[in-house]
Amino acid sequence: MSFFYDLFGNVLNFTWQQGVMILIGCALIWCAIKREMEPTLLLPMGFGAILVNLPMVHTEAIETLFNAGIASELFPLLLFIGIGAMIDFGPLLSNPKMFLFGAAAQFGIFFTLVIAVALGFDLKDAASTAIIAAADGPTSIYVANYFQSTYQGAIMVAAYSYMALVPIIQPPIIKAITTKKERMIRMEYSAANVSKTTRILFPIFVTIIAGTVAPKSAELIGFLMFGNLIRECGVLENLSKSAQSELANLITILLGISVSFRMKAELFVTWQTLLILGLGLFGFVFDTVGGVLFAKFLNLFSKKKVNPMIGAAGISAFPMASRMVHKMGREEDPNNFLLMHAAGANVSGQIASVIAGGLIITLVEQML
Repeated sequence: MSFFYDLFGNVLNFTWQQGVMILIGCALIWCAIKREMEPTLLLPMGFGAILVNLPMVHTEAIETLFNAGIASELFPLLLFIGIGAMIDFGPLLSNPKMFLFGAAAQFGIFFTLVIAVALGFDLKDAASTAIIAAADGPTSIYVANYFQSTYQGAIMVAAYSYMALVPIIQPPIIKAITTKKERMIRMEYSAANVSKTTRILFPIFVTIIAGTVAPKSAELIGFLMFGNLIRECGVLENLSKSAQSELANLITILLGISVSFRMKAELFVTWQTLLILGLGLFGFVFDTVGGVLFAKFLNLFSKKKVNPMIGAAGISAFPMASRMVHKMGREEDPNNFLLMHAAGANVSGQIASVIAGGLIITLVEQML
């Protein structure tokens, strides 16, 4: 009898907001399985959203995981080791000009910060929302947690969702602000021989320079570059493979399930969540536009023209953005090969987004 009483009580305690979150959880699972959109993250995130919104369910275990991995900033840092081990900076080192596109594609972060403040968001929440524009999940998590944002769940869902939606969001934006002739511009690629010494010194120098220019980014950029150093040093091949596969996959799964602690109905189902999703999309679009327009601006003064689509690859969504630009180039001209140029801009964006996150933290702390 007590079983039926408890069951009836649970049903009465179930709110429509919890129902919405369960539907959102199911939608994330559907996107992960059916659309294969960031499945290693969206599937555990969706399942966790369902779990924490069941009536009368105790979430102490997930809270413990959240505190141990996200509140302590451990998961984003460990994930950056895996990401660094995956990245080949060869295309960037062969054509250092691509650094400019990584920087140009971060303008949307700061513009979104201004808009978020104008809409009434607390400065810390505005900064946490603005970083979504970087299309860099770990950096978004790091910044949102650093500022203890109330909207961590919405920020994390938006950041990874927009990363996964790069092939859908970016093409119409690029086509709207470029001509067919511009999209058909061919770029010569000379595969310069990047020495092993250069590859080893690069992550060390980047860590020193970025840590000096933006000290708040030192941890993130340091772990990213450490992962790359493991890849390039040549004496830790097994560790490099483990960082790229086992470590990255395990941390991503734990990250997804622990993020769900911030996806409880009372925190997530608010009008501010809709604003955050909208602002994140706005920033993402503006980053894309900024990168493309910067490439078009350079073409005004350059004899060797740059395909403006390369600018769109300057966001941090690696490697989706570079693959998307290459695919669009091949659609316009089957003999156009943009992948290596786009990859150089894309990995540059990965570095730039981390530095931008550190600059945002520094800027906000100075304003408070």
